[in-house]
Formats: sequence, C-alpha cells, structure tokens
Amino acid sequence: MTEQEAIAYIENYGWSATRLGLGRTRELLAGLGNPQKKLKFIHVAGSNGKGSACAMFDAVLRAAGYRTGLYTSPYIQRFNERIRVNGTDIPGSRLAELTERVMQVAEKMDDHPSQFELVTGLALLYYYEEKCDIVVLEVGMGGALDSTNAIDAPELAVITNIGLEHTEYLGSTLQEIAETKAGIIKPGCSCVCYDGAPEAMEVVRRICEELEVPLTCSDFSGLIPLDCSLYGQRFLWKDAEYRLSLPGPHQLHNAALVLTGIEALRKHGWRIPDSAVHSGLENVSWPARLEVLSREPVFILDGGHNPQCAEALACSLDLLLPGRQVIFLAGVLADKEYDLIMKMLLPYAKEFICVTPDNPRKLTGRELADYLTGLGAEASACDSIEEGVLTALQRSGGSVPVVTFGSLYLAGTVRTCFRRQYRSWLRKRCIAARDALTPGERQTFSETICRRIAESDAFRNAETVMVYRSVRGEVSLDPLLRHSDASGKRFCFPLCAGTELMPMIPGGWKAGAFGIPEPDPETSEKISPEEIGLVICPGTVFDARCSRIGMGGGFYDRFLPACKNAVIVMAAFEVQKTSRIPVGEWDVPMDAVYTEEMIY
Repeated sequence: MTEQEAIAYIENYGWSATRLGLGRTRELLAGLGNPQKKLKFIHVAGSNGKGSACAMFDAVLRAAGYRTGLYTSPYIQRFNERIRVNGTDIPGSRLAELTERVMQVAEKMDDHPSQFELVTGLALLYYYEEKCDIVVLEVGMGGALDSTNAIDAPELAVITNIGLEHTEYLGSTLQEIAETKAGIIKPGCSCVCYDGAPEAMEVVRRICEELEVPLTCSDFSGLIPLDCSLYGQRFLWKDAEYRLSLPGPHQLHNAALVLTGIEALRKHGWRIPDSAVHSGLENVSWPARLEVLSREPVFILDGGHNPQCAEALACSLDLLLPGRQVIFLAGVLADKEYDLIMKMLLPYAKEFICVTPDNPRKLTGRELADYLTGLGAEASACDSIEEGVLTALQRSGGSVPVVTFGSLYLAGTVRTCFRRQYRSWLRKRCIAARDALTPGERQTFSETICRRIAESDAFRNAETVMVYRSVRGEVSLDPLLRHSDASGKRFCFPLCAGTELMPMIPGGWKAGAFGIPEPDPETSEKISPEEIGLVICPGTVFDARCSRIGMGGGFYDRFLPACKNAVIVMAAFEVQKTSRIPVGEWDVPMDAVYTEEMIY
C-alpha cells in the first residue's frame, strides 16, 4: 500500500457521518494491543481555541526536551498534518504501513469504526511505537463520547472556551454542551478550564468536585497585553513577560490557559523550565489562524467558521487594522450560522469575493454573494478558489488588506494555491512599476546603480565579472562596461538557452531566448563557473533580505548554483522592491541588491 492508497482508503472508509460512542474505538484499540494504555496525555476539549492551545502545549513540551505526539483535526493542506511527532508530520511510508495493520483489525469488527475512529486508533498506535513521552490529544467533537475519550485518565484535561456548536449532537444549551465536553475529566487527572460563560463553568466545577479532580480556572485578571501586531505580541501574566508568535487578542486568553496548564503539569512532576515556556510560546506555529501569508498587501488567512470565531476575528481587526476596511475572501458551509457570521463582519468590509469550499456541505460562492448583496454589501463570486485569490490580490492594489475566512476547508485550498498566485501577481506588479519609469529615469538610475557597483569591494576584487544585456526596461549595465574602473576586468555574458553556459567577451551578438541579446558562440570562448568572481544578476522582484523571484527555467536559475566562488548581486530599480518574497526552489538569494537609492 502506498501513502496515496492509504489516504484514499481512510477517506473512503466505512461511514463518515457522526455516530458518537466509545465501543468501536475501544474494540479497535484492543485489537491493536491497547497502545493508549502505555501513553500519557494532555486531553483538550472545547468549542474554540482547541487547536491553538494544543499547538502551544506541544511547542512548550518540545522545548522542554520531551518527545511529543500531537493529534489534531481537520488538516489544512495534507492529511499527514493530523498526526505529528516532535513537530513532524507522520511520514507517508509509516502512514501506509499502519493503515494496513489497522485495516486488518477494523475489517474484522462487526460494527466497523468511523473514519475518525480509525484515524484515532492509527495515531495512538503510531505515538506508542514512536515512544512519545506525552501526547497532546485534541477532541474531535464534544468530549464524553468522542473516540479520543477511549484513553484512561490523562495527566491534564483542558477545557477551552465553550460556545453553542453541533447542537444536534451535543445539546441545545451551554450547560448541556459543557456537560458533554467535561466528559474528558476523569479521576486521577488535573483539570484547567477557560474562564468563560458562568453557566458552562458551573457544570465543569460540579463535575470536578464529584470526581475529586483539582480544577484551576485561567486567571485573565492577571493577563496584561503590552504590544501586538500582525506578527505576534507581548504580554504579562502573573508579572512575567512573554512573547507569543500568534496574533489576535483571543490568543492571549488561550496562552493564559496553557500557562495555567503548565503549572498543573509541573505539580504532576513534569519538568518544564521557564526558558522552555518562553521559547515554546515565542516560536509556536498554527496555520490558518490569523496567519499572515503576505505583507504587501496584507493577506490574512483565518479558518474561523462560527459566530465565536467571527467575533474573535472582528476584535482582531479592530486591534490590528484599526479603522481600515478590508477585502474579504469568503467561503462557508451551508450548515453553519453564516448569517450571523456575515452580519458580524459586514462593518469591516470594503467588498466580499465569494468562493465555494471543497466540501459536500458547501454554500456556493454565488449563493453567498447573493445573500451579501441582499444585505447591501458589495459582493461578487468567482468560479474557483484560485481565481478568488488572484482577484483579491488584484482588487487590493497592493494596499487594501485581504482577509480569508469562513471554513478550514477553504483555508486549506487557499494556503495551497496562494504562493503560486502571489508570486505571479508580484512579478506582474513589479514589472509594471519598472516599466512605468520614463526612459530618462531608467538611464539616470542605471548610471547611479553602475557607479555603486563599480565602487564596491566585490567588483574591485573580481577578475571575471558576469553581466547581461538588459531588455524590457531592466537596469542597463552598459555604463559599468564603459566605467574607467572596469579596465583590466574580464567581462562575460550568458547564453540564455541551450547547454552552452558562459562565453567570453563576444565578437558579435545574436537574438537569444526571451528576446534577450546573447553572444554568438562561434565568436566567443566558453569559461567555467568557477572562474567567475562576481555575478550581476537581472531581477524582477527583490526584498530587503536580498531574496529574489526566479523564473525556474531561465538561465540564471539554472546557472547561479554552479557559481561557487562568486559574489552574486542584483541590479534593480527601487520600485521593484517588495516587503517580503515567499521564497521558492529557484530563488537563489543575492549577496546584495543595488538600486538607485541604496545598497541592501
């Protein structure tokens, strides 16, 4: 069985409808040797913040030196994300092997397990065989009858914020839902709880008293925000200062809950130094939760999909983008309370671009756009999520923030296609800005750039310099070739196609690939990349870190890695600079970038 066959088997296995109960999971685990009985757990239930809290616990425990398992759902881009050990997704080969073993047990059961139960059994077997010290286990739905609750008493039961959700399965009131979620609390564990709705808290306190389980509610009164941005925040908690990489005021409450849980774990004998707590929170990563995919324009990806998530997103926009309207890229499931979600976010919208999530329960982009238009919003629909991403980037003009929300199924597709669409948009934008310069500006700027390069140590120290003939408005390096300091330098020019890599100063020129002039090989002498001391590379886009966007099949992308002894610099106009480039396989970084304004 291959990885792809294993995933196809799991996703098409048995039935996927929700049918709560522990009997099937316990039977499956017994057939696998009860791996859960040889593991220790942090068990996390709640309506919102479960995944973020799990990610924080995992990051802190790994920083403390423990070998951790992390079980979450759903995945964003790749099925393997759901099952992680020490921050690494389960390898495809192990997933295939374990699927075959679990399948043999499941197929013999009279009452076959569900997809989620099957995956839970597979994950627990993997964590046992990987010798995890502790597993951070996220509840799928509810708590008491969720398949993850087939474990014995965990080290720590964690209850995050509780809201109305899955009422057809969990109950119609907060008390009923809290009762279900508190089902993960067992004698012998400790419990920490998000200090939320009083009616939910009353249920959790009662159950802890009945089971004689010590309960600690997170103390938000001791939580003091210091500063925040889209890229993280600082806060005080019990007079200690922390940095958290996850943005959003709601994440501070999740962090306080995790810090409360760390104190409880220490009482159970877990050695978690303060340095590990600080390091874990500062470096934790949790995709698709107010995740910033780009800075220019600001493009935020959030998997929020219920009214509580929408409220958290609204608070985050007030704090992080005060007074600014945004372009929403939205897609929702038809069975979610999308009317409440949209009305909550409507005041922040410049416009909505609506798409259809890849899920059978989808509300189509056209249906959502019609609904929003009926509310008086400016809304349009796109035929695909990829088209929606590109449309949002184009409408932003590089300055209006874009926020994607509505479904984790939407978030996964956006995260998969964003890099490709963003790089394409960025290239076109920077080419347009470069081409908008007048011929006089290009000439003046090119002379300044060439003078800066000629005065550099890299140029002075190089005996052989590789340059290029500019096309389509690029920086012209002709002034450098004529520069008085260029005497004694050996200049060479690239062939832009074929296998001939590097001729000497040519006796003639011919039209090359992509319309770029290149030397005539018959009148030029080849040299090896090892002889080159300096490469002056053309570029379309760069950032202050000296990253560039390559074309993939172009001459420089193929040739630069072979220039082992060369200093590699870019000549570009300042208008070609962007805030940050999402680096790809072909994007060989520059040692420096020279523009008419400065040297990066």
